[in-house]
Amino acid sequence: MDKTSTDLRRRLLAWYDDNARTLPWRAPPHSGLRADPYRVWLSEVMLQQTTVPHATPYFLKFTRLWPTVRDLAAAEDGEVMAAWAGLGYYARARNLLKCARAVAQDHGGVFPDTEEELRALPGLGPYTAAAVAAIAFDRPANVVDGNVERVMARLYAVEAPLPGAKPELTRLAAALVSEMRPGDWAQALMDLGATVCRPKSPLCERCPVADICLARAGGSPETYPRKSAKAARPRRHGAAYVLTRGDEVALVRRPPKGLLGGMLALPTTDWSHEPIADAIAAAPVQAPWRPAGEIEHVFTHFALTLQVWRAEGEADGVIWTRRADLGGLPSVFLKAAKAAL
Repeated sequence: MDKTSTDLRRRLLAWYDDNARTLPWRAPPHSGLRADPYRVWLSEVMLQQTTVPHATPYFLKFTRLWPTVRDLAAAEDGEVMAAWAGLGYYARARNLLKCARAVAQDHGGVFPDTEEELRALPGLGPYTAAAVAAIAFDRPANVVDGNVERVMARLYAVEAPLPGAKPELTRLAAALVSEMRPGDWAQALMDLGATVCRPKSPLCERCPVADICLARAGGSPETYPRKSAKAARPRRHGAAYVLTRGDEVALVRRPPKGLLGGMLALPTTDWSHEPIADAIAAAPVQAPWRPAGEIEHVFTHFALTLQVWRAEGEADGVIWTRRADLGGLPSVFLKAAKAAL
């Protein structure tokens, strides 16, 4: 490691010692404490595609309901999926259970402490395995999330656009990893990206390494990382049905695999590329259906327009749920229920 890199590490770690975020899954720097691997893993899974303020209440709820990985492994699938509702990207919740059960059954309820062994657990990709290895076990792993990519792109003024620049940004970050305080180093980089080297309006005047940042020297740090033009997001269409029986609403359980798998949901048509021609004919039961508007929802890979229909009636094979208990529905179905009710 050259002199500039050593100086960069020293300054950033000193900044982290004074400015580390207080987070419920984190051990403060120089506290003598080591972060709980279960809590680190759980937080990292929740934080994928999710902000810290949005994920934190879910983390606190999960650790209250299931304080250890063994407790989570023993939980019912439906309970976990319901507790996850609103966090989105529901495959994460299914992988969460698979991993918890593997740790409980195959590792005696103790997370393995190397990046390689963690990577072998179901649902743990390279990033999560590196994060747990570094933060929970102080292994010198290269932890590269979106915050770290942005810091690297700006420090070194990387001109290649994302996503093609990812290998170069990962290589640059790897060159700064050391045996010395690897967990704190990973969190220092992430904190710098989250609180100072922000996507918009970076606070360069607060950055401990601003004087060696090539993007700042060029006068336009906010333009890094460069990005390729985004392809248009395709749109799908469907209809959702809000069948009520007094104060109750008819719900169904979605198939275990696929988008929103295993979640409670409103009955819907398939989601296709063309608008539904006859939504009443496609309704789950015969009832006096009437239109209740449309809702829009954006998933990772497509946008969805749902016609919403409402009726009062009876149905077999559904899960009657009080209106007051609909808050656990995935966001798309909660939107549709609110539009109708």
